[in-house]
Amino acid sequence: MTRSGSDGHPLHPDLLRPRRGVERTTSTELFFDLVYVFTITQLSHYLSRDLDWSGAGRTAVLLGLVWLVWIYTVWAGNWLRPDRAPVRAVLLLVTLGSLLLAAALPGAFGDNGLLFAGVYAAVQVGRTVFALWAIRGQPWLGDSFRQCVVWVSGTAALAVVGGLVDTPAREVIWIAVIAVDAIGLATGFPVPGLGRSAPEHWEVEGGHLAERCQAFILIALGESILITGGTLTRHLDRGTIAAFLLAFAGSVALWWVYFDRAQDVMAVLAGAGERAGGLSRLVFNYLHPVMVAGIVVTAVGDERLLRAPGEPVGWAGALVMLGGPALFLTGHAAYQLVLRDGGAVARFAAAVLLLALSPAAVALRSPVAVAASAALLVTVGVIVADQVSARRAGQSRGPRSPLR
Repeated sequence: MTRSGSDGHPLHPDLLRPRRGVERTTSTELFFDLVYVFTITQLSHYLSRDLDWSGAGRTAVLLGLVWLVWIYTVWAGNWLRPDRAPVRAVLLLVTLGSLLLAAALPGAFGDNGLLFAGVYAAVQVGRTVFALWAIRGQPWLGDSFRQCVVWVSGTAALAVVGGLVDTPAREVIWIAVIAVDAIGLATGFPVPGLGRSAPEHWEVEGGHLAERCQAFILIALGESILITGGTLTRHLDRGTIAAFLLAFAGSVALWWVYFDRAQDVMAVLAGAGERAGGLSRLVFNYLHPVMVAGIVVTAVGDERLLRAPGEPVGWAGALVMLGGPALFLTGHAAYQLVLRDGGAVARFAAAVLLLALSPAAVALRSPVAVAASAALLVTVGVIVADQVSARRAGQSRGPRSPLR
């Protein structure tokens, strides 16, 4: 049930989600997610066209801004009911804004910078102001959203300033937008006279947030399969088919690493109580975009694998073929560590091994396919380690009683 304070009850209780266990994702939220299939494709193509350190940095900045739009919309959906007409209308407008963001993304550091920044600012401020109106009368959430509006308005204005200037100042300012937002969230959006927002007051339904972020991971993995499938149709021969199978196996391995324990993670967050706000802030706002970035980089590597499996890997190839899975495993290791779900050591070790293999692969002029095979074997090693650990844990608990 929604909390109410002595100073009154929520003015729009029909717009607030009830708390009845894990709230399932609605069709409106899934429709919103569809736009991000296109967004992830745009990010992958952007990095593929400019595959150097500068391109990687710009891609990271764009992913950070896109992620802020998506994750804050997901947080709003954690408190509001997307099946109610006012909430649905705003969510559809945010969907439209997200589509415009994705369309402007390739030229975000060029002629489309102001368009990208303007849409970003409009979506972030508009959605937050609507949410503040929708939860009026809800004492703790109302305070949180008033503080959040101040910070979001400031970062939105900063983003527009970035759109008005040329590079490299634009990169610096947009990095500042992401950093200021991260600091604001970490400190509870402190505002003089209003105080700060405590995570234990956020009334988070952690299981719902976990399910929503799982959906985004699936979107990113699906985009990787779309890229490899599209490349395969243009070069349908035995060598390309073999490369496609290797790329597909890599996607399956990343999927397995993440989703093998997804239900356990959802249970942990669903039962976290007042700790759910702080845990969700860390694992969803900060750690999940690291995993998504790893998948995006890996998708670029898969495209290179299908186009030239026999070419020497080179530093750019090592960055995507081995660095992508390493980035994903690092993010997931931190995710598992925070939730104390086990497996973090194996993931960190695998990430270090992949990074150590990169200079060796470049020095030996290993073919792209060999580098991809090494990444797959290391990731499968993580899966095997998980299975062994689970088996040992089951044996240490002894036989399961039929009464339990």
